[in-house]
Amino acid sequence: MPNHPEDKKRILARVRRIRGQCEALERALEEGAPCGPLLQQIAATRGAMNGLMAEVLEAHIRDEFGAPEGDGGAKTAELLALVRSYLK
Repeated sequence: MPNHPEDKKRILARVRRIRGQCEALERALEEGAPCGPLLQQIAATRGAMNGLMAEVLEAHIRDEFGAPEGDGGAKTAELLALVRSYLK
């Protein structure tokens, strides 16, 4: 879990948005929505989960290895860029 209050607040906001997306998807399924819009909602939810994963992983990297501005900053910045590109 992120140690910084700003990170925690931002991540919890993402989780709440994802919860809303999942609830909307559930309602659409219950109402028998067409397949196309359902697939779009599923893809959007998957993208939101990937964004959450990236944010949690980035917070962990910053907590464990230091901010990109600190000692070893170039390696940390390189790792963060790799994570962002992989999870986008």
